[in-house]
Amino acid sequence: MIIPVILCGGSGTRLWPLSRQSYPKQFVPLMGERTLFQASALRLSGKVGGLDFAPPVVLTNSDFRFIVTEQLAGVGIDSGAILIEPEGRNTGPAVLAAALHVARTDPEAVMLVAPSDHVVTDLGAFHAAIAQGLSAVADGKLVTFGIAPTHPETAYGYLELAERPDGNGAPVALSRFVEKPDAARAAEMLAAGTYLWNAGIFLVKAADIIAAFQTHAPDLIAPVSAAVEAAEPDLGFLRLAAEPWADAENISVDYAVMERAGNLAVVPFSGGWSDLGGWDAVWREAGPDARGVSLSGNATAIDCDNALIRSESDRLEVVGIGLNNIMAIAMNDAVLVADMSRAQDVKQAVSVLKGRNVAQATTFPVDHRPWGWFESLVIGERFQVKRIHVHPGATLSLQSHVHRSEHWIVVSGTAKVTVDDEVKLVAENESVYIPLGARHRMENPGKVPMVLIEVQTGSYLGEDDIVRYEDVYARGQGAKG
Repeated sequence: MIIPVILCGGSGTRLWPLSRQSYPKQFVPLMGERTLFQASALRLSGKVGGLDFAPPVVLTNSDFRFIVTEQLAGVGIDSGAILIEPEGRNTGPAVLAAALHVARTDPEAVMLVAPSDHVVTDLGAFHAAIAQGLSAVADGKLVTFGIAPTHPETAYGYLELAERPDGNGAPVALSRFVEKPDAARAAEMLAAGTYLWNAGIFLVKAADIIAAFQTHAPDLIAPVSAAVEAAEPDLGFLRLAAEPWADAENISVDYAVMERAGNLAVVPFSGGWSDLGGWDAVWREAGPDARGVSLSGNATAIDCDNALIRSESDRLEVVGIGLNNIMAIAMNDAVLVADMSRAQDVKQAVSVLKGRNVAQATTFPVDHRPWGWFESLVIGERFQVKRIHVHPGATLSLQSHVHRSEHWIVVSGTAKVTVDDEVKLVAENESVYIPLGARHRMENPGKVPMVLIEVQTGSYLGEDDIVRYEDVYARGQGAKG
């Protein structure tokens, strides 16, 4: 049995404005109805292609923990363990923590470590590649997967093989890792036939990868081991201990172990793969038409060539006229327009926006919570209007505000509302007023989503103006807890 280890703590800034720190690309339905995270979990679940997958171990952060469980439940997958990283320390500590956790039960367990934001189009070929790697794992190898390049890509690292692949997918010895090349070098490596893209996917025994860390990155062992040993259960999650975790070096698993280990094997894969590392990759995977145009959402193209035009809002129509090699992505609160060749520079734009403290740099317009989500419709001086969606059976915390009052109007479903000592049902087209300082709570007692419009008024309308008294999600104080 193979234990999938799914890493989903990244921010995906090159896919801004759709991917942001508060809601990154792995949780967004970029390609189809399912999110990238859901698709990743599904292709590593159940018995398929002669493989038997255990429930996944997921590593994420505190803000994403309920998104992870909600999205797994949405595709019928029960998670094995969800490890909460106190802070991002890159993939090195994350992979080691997963291995130590798995080794508690079975040191010989086989782990497939995979990012949560990749696209794999040929699942049969992918599962066959995993099966090819199992023989090398049985011989004590650390197996990585290399993607047969389809073009001279400069956004990926490469794997140089000791020999040309045999064409049957058999594991090949790795010669060395190669950093992201310039365009000329990428073209040379494509022509050579002995270089593959580094997919960042690994197949290893828990004991073998731990031994590799002990040999090549011994300074990580003590802090990560202490963080795992002192981890505390929290509503079905496992929170790694923050203090020792903070002492772990911020380093990728490639730099920490893989580039130094001598027992690596590479399984070549040519079944269609992308890490969607930029909007140009999304354009390629979306299947542009004969003129190279890809449209999504409320988008229209007139006399355009080699263009990506996406509207991520049902309230915005995006029209491109005479565009050539342009990508245009529009959301309610931000629009990106850039030359397709500058796709990797979107990350720089996010850095500039962060430097100006622009909220759109990091904050997604829809704020997801364990009970549902909300979005701001209008923000003005001393007032804000929100649309709030509460899942069936979900309950917000019992709370109060120091600086604002609220007026709730139910537009769909029925709300069970607590205001100080009064509890009542508020039906569709009815409203209730929440005075400043009142203890209040909203619940959805029904079996359909409940939607309401909230009008806030006051001197300060920030999400951190919340004092929680009770919370079924144990979030503590603060904007999200």
